[in-house]
Parts: sequence; C-alpha cells; structure tokens
Amino acid sequence: MTLYFSHDECLSHLTPYGHPERSDRLRAIAWALSDEAFADLDQRDAPLGEDAEILRCHPPAYLDRIAGAVPVSGRRQLDADTTLSPGSLKAARRGVGGCVAAVDAVLSGEAVNAFVGCRPPGHHAERETAMGFCLFGNAAIAAKRALDHHGLDRVAVVDFDVHHGNGTQDLLWDERRAMFASTHQMPLYPGTGAASERGAHGQIVNVPLAPGSGGAEMRAAYDEHVLPALRAFAPELIVISAGFDAAADDPLAELQWETADFTWVTRALCGVAREVCEGRVVSTLEGGYDLSSLGAGVAAHLAVLMEEAR
Repeated sequence: MTLYFSHDECLSHLTPYGHPERSDRLRAIAWALSDEAFADLDQRDAPLGEDAEILRCHPPAYLDRIAGAVPVSGRRQLDADTTLSPGSLKAARRGVGGCVAAVDAVLSGEAVNAFVGCRPPGHHAERETAMGFCLFGNAAIAAKRALDHHGLDRVAVVDFDVHHGNGTQDLLWDERRAMFASTHQMPLYPGTGAASERGAHGQIVNVPLAPGSGGAEMRAAYDEHVLPALRAFAPELIVISAGFDAAADDPLAELQWETADFTWVTRALCGVAREVCEGRVVSTLEGGYDLSSLGAGVAAHLAVLMEEAR
C-alpha cells in the first residue's frame, strides 16, 4: 500500500503575490491526483508535528524564534525569500507530522511507501536558519525519527530537487547513521553542494549537474554515483526529497528534465529500496514551481510508488 499525507492547513501558509512557493502548488497536485489512476490511493490528513520531532534537528531557541515571529495578521519576511503568515507554523507542523506519520506507517509494515504532499518545503532549513522558503528540515526529521525512535542503524536521504538541499546536509553532516545524496544544478541557489562536500564521516554524496543538462546527464549521475553509493550504504529506509523544479518549464532553474525523468529516478530509487530495505520509501515534497510540470511530476512519482507497493 502507498499512503499520501497532506492537509488543507498547508494552504494557509500565505506568501506574497507572485511568490513561486504558493498555495496553488498543492491545488495543482490535488487536481493531478483526481485522475482515476489514483482512485485507490490511500489519502490521509497529515497530523501536526510535535515539538519533540522538530527538536530532533533544530534547537529549542530556533523553534521559539520561529513561533514568536508568526504574525497575528499580514505577513512577516524572515529573509528575501522566506515568509511567515498567521497559518505558516501550523502548515509547517503538518509537513513534519506527515513525515513522522509516514515513517511510522512504513516501518510498522502498514504501508510499503508513502508520499507527503505538504508545504512549505524543508530541505533548505538549516539547524538555526530558515531560508529558501523552508522552516523545518522535514526530510532530516524523518530520518532522525527512523534512527532514534525506531532504532534503525542506517537511513539514506536522496534529494533530486534542482536546488541543493543545504539544510538537510547541515542537519545530517555529523550523523554517521545517515547518508545524504543530492543531484542539483550548479551554479544555482543556495551555492552549496560541491562534490568535495562529503560530510563528517564521508557519508554525503553531492553530484552537481550543469545548467541546460537534461535527463541523460541525470541518469548517468545516478547510475555512476548515487545508486552505487546507496547500495554500498545499504540503508534500512530511503527518504526522498522530491523536488520537481528540475522540469524544463520550471521558472527557477535551467535543467531540462521531462516527466519521464521523474518516473525513471523514482523507479531507480525504488529498485535499490527493493534490494536493500524491502522497498521501504518515504518521500516528501520539496520544490516545483511550474504548476503543470509539478502536477505531472508528482503524478508520475506517485504512480511508481503505487506500482512498487502492489
């Protein structure tokens, strides 16, 4: 079984007019998932993430600072890209809670895999810094839930968002039990993700992709670098930071992926999961700002997850 976690409160994280990370992203996904192909998808409300889960990766002072900055009305800018509105904290907690619920369901055997379709995204949030539209490190929190609550020895996070997941890297840099692998356009925001960034224990794999490159280059990067590293690490769970902004029509970057490329990378990661961890995958939404490409990419991603779970 495949589970899909989301929540209407994630629509209440409001950003300024014209901001790419907007509520319509989730509406585009909902429209894509209204197709008959997803009639059997088990869709559930993402619960609110508790403080204890956020504190697996962020210090109490940071959580207090974010909570204290939430405005009663209007919006407050944390930086040029990252906005808080009155509903932002609850929306972000739904992302954390969805990831925790997804990990629990997959590791209990209730589901083979799960996708968390919440916003704001998470992979740019560093230990004490909100940035790049992100407040809490959802993927890293999912990994830490699996390691510390469920007692796993090894968890891998794989990030195919077009931007480097600097936040996930920061949160897992010193974590020997967690591998982090990322393919991303370089040069591009946030400027991190060089192949030389290897983590405190050599457990980080960064594979930069050149602007203008497409599916062929991405597939080679996975075949030559990411998939062999995953097999060698042999994680007991794979967490995917699923960004869909590498699509050719996305306005924020210059990679040229097609929908078929998201199908391919999802199938490749699920294939390794079948080999090393009984197919156990938890995926969480990151970027994707062209609404048509986002809907198509998520649908392709979920179609593979559902196929794997049958």
